[in-house]
Amino acid sequence: MRTSEVPRAVAAAVSTASSLGLAADDVIVLHDSNKLTLRLLPCDVVARVAPVAHQVARFEVELARLLAESGCPVAALEPRVEPRVHERDGFVVTLWTFYEPATPRQVPPADYARALERLHAGMRGLDVPTPHFTDRVEQAQRLVANRDRTPALADTDREFLGDTLRSLRRVIGERGGAEQLLHGEPHPGNVLTAGSGLLFTDLETCCRGPLEFDLAHAPEEVGAHYPGVDHDMLRECRLLVLAMITTWRWDRDDRFPNGRRLGTEWLGRIRAAVDRHGFDTRG
Repeated sequence: MRTSEVPRAVAAAVSTASSLGLAADDVIVLHDSNKLTLRLLPCDVVARVAPVAHQVARFEVELARLLAESGCPVAALEPRVEPRVHERDGFVVTLWTFYEPATPRQVPPADYARALERLHAGMRGLDVPTPHFTDRVEQAQRLVANRDRTPALADTDREFLGDTLRSLRRVIGERGGAEQLLHGEPHPGNVLTAGSGLLFTDLETCCRGPLEFDLAHAPEEVGAHYPGVDHDMLRECRLLVLAMITTWRWDRDDRFPNGRRLGTEWLGRIRAAVDRHGFDTRG
């Protein structure tokens, strides 16, 4: 979120919580990206705030409700208030239960795989309109091609990233296979810990595609514990996801910590993987 918008977004969250009878005298920023994630105290509620024009909050709230009803391991909406989207001062605010974030060292890969398998099983039973994973790839391709949005990206790197995204999108698509509703970004940053086990949050990235696309966001060891994985596709999906997140780091508006350094480092990793596995990125 733009720095100039943060104070207003925080005020919108505090005002929303207070109007619902939730005490919000202190605010801790948990995450700042396209939306702001806050911990409100002493009510101990998570507020997620996004500009009205750039959000899918209603979709996320409804999907979280449906998945929770199906027994899926997802973060719960705040139970003390009505589960809905609140609009205030140009922002949408949603309220969620607070859980401690999980760290990769705390999560055994087998537990991670079982939780993700349970999530996927519940998602297979839902029929909701969502983008295809290739739509996400296309967004990255457009960003690479836009010199105004990625002015610091060197021409050789721009061409390489664009070719890599296009080639892997085609190769994965040509593999065919079953597709279903996915989380979209079930990386460790979107995994929480609760008494019942691991929970997934941030459902706004949901899309349709092969299971391997979701597994590509998890630590590498998780794939070994997930049944029925196409490991060749998983390897290609991992490289595709790395190319996508590398692209985001070159966005002039990216706020990821040390984003430009990571973008440079990840470009090197992509080149090494392409050479090691003999991918033809010019196809």
